[in-house]
Amino acid sequence: MKKLVLTALIAAVAAPAAFAAAKCEQHPKEQWIKEADFKQKLVKEGYQIKKFKVDGNCYELYGKNKDGKKVEIYYDTVSGKPVKSEIQD
Repeated sequence: MKKLVLTALIAAVAAPAAFAAAKCEQHPKEQWIKEADFKQKLVKEGYQIKKFKVDGNCYELYGKNKDGKKVEIYYDTVSGKPVKSEIQD
């Protein structure tokens, strides 16, 4: 029983760490979509932004999508395309 609990605990701790390793292509900062413009685009698409930040070479969104589901999405800073995403029910 202890081994099962320990395994579950390790999996719970390791999962967020594994997700956080999004790899976005490195671009010169002058080529990046302006942060304010990109946030405005996301809001127009129906996202509710709880937190928005730069994570390495990615833009990172924490919030809800148009369906009200929690999301964590990493975006390329030049193309604006999602690089990695997680949607929770």
